[in-house]
Amino acid sequence: MATEESTAARHTELINAYFELIDSHLSDLAAGRQTEMMELNDIADELCVSHKHLIAVVKQATGNHPCHFYIQKILEKANAMMDETDYPVAEIARKLSYDPSNFTKFYKKYTGITPGQYRQRMLVTG
Repeated sequence: MATEESTAARHTELINAYFELIDSHLSDLAAGRQTEMMELNDIADELCVSHKHLIAVVKQATGNHPCHFYIQKILEKANAMMDETDYPVAEIARKLSYDPSNFTKFYKKYTGITPGQYRQRMLVTG
């Protein structure tokens, strides 16, 4: 029978593996090594757990759904690409497997500004 300690350790291991996988996946997308954004089911399969288990573990430990962190990581990767490259926003969107107009809507929904506005702010402040 699993102890609370061993269960907690496994949960921590799963959460760490989740974050490592999404970081690696987004780097692969940005570099062109992958062309399709993984969905939560794909991520869970890669981690050898059910998506329900992944959701339960991440929510219990962090209070947030795994998608919350995935979205944050996508935005971080997009920001890094806008900061570190001169790729047009449309190219960054495509590299992250988004249609450019959908990416702009997605980005604005979560940040309150468009990617172009973000880049313009960085040029003024950075």
